[in-house]
Amino acid sequence: MYRFAVNVSTIFTEVPFLQRFQKAKEFGFSLVECQFPYVESAERIREELDKYRLSLVLINLPAGNWEKGDRGLAIFPDRIGQFKESVDEGIRYATALEVSYIHCMAGVLPPELDKQRAKEVYIDNLQYAAKELAKHDLTLLIEPINPFDMPGYFLTDIREAAEIIKEIAMPNVKLQYDFYHMQRMQGNLMTTFQTYFPMIGHVQIADVPGRHEPGTGEIHYERIFHFLQSCGYTGAIGLEYIPKTTSEASFAWRSSYVLE
Repeated sequence: MYRFAVNVSTIFTEVPFLQRFQKAKEFGFSLVECQFPYVESAERIREELDKYRLSLVLINLPAGNWEKGDRGLAIFPDRIGQFKESVDEGIRYATALEVSYIHCMAGVLPPELDKQRAKEVYIDNLQYAAKELAKHDLTLLIEPINPFDMPGYFLTDIREAAEIIKEIAMPNVKLQYDFYHMQRMQGNLMTTFQTYFPMIGHVQIADVPGRHEPGTGEIHYERIFHFLQSCGYTGAIGLEYIPKTTSEASFAWRSSYVLE
């Protein structure tokens, strides 16, 4: 049985944010994930989750001012205070919503910031966040993101991500493995997944090109899903795709898979 979690930040965007939880239930989901829940109060989201008997499996830490180009705060020496505030806010939402995983976006590296200095700050901030999350039994995730969709993003190499996790050496710091980003960056999806499987905490999917639903591109998702089962991956599979047409039409691929 496949445990698909529909991402209500990228799917069901035809309706306002709070109405997307009802949509998730109507389309047979019991698991959801969300990029940034901070557009609504934790209390209102909790009401929707309870009403439709949904479990929220993943959120992101606040990533700064998205409209002005922020894609995370963790690499900036002059924004450490702001980053720590984002950790507090993420924990507040995660505990209220009973979320287990929080993804920390690194940020876009500006030309004036030395990459090695950014990496040092990033590791220090991740250590801080991991210690704070551990107090609440929460897992911190980091994710390599492809530089085509997000130019200048700091973390684009899964090997570097794995090295950072090893350096931090805390059991609640894991990889978020997005098959879409990995295909755009390097391919060899199953081999790479197997290599880093012990570090992987959460999986997300979308097809290439376009970041649409499975079956619209070059990734053989039927093979991927069977592979995940054979590996022993039992976590949720996040549907962080952008429907090619409508959200309803984007679920045609699900007929081949059993949902939980």
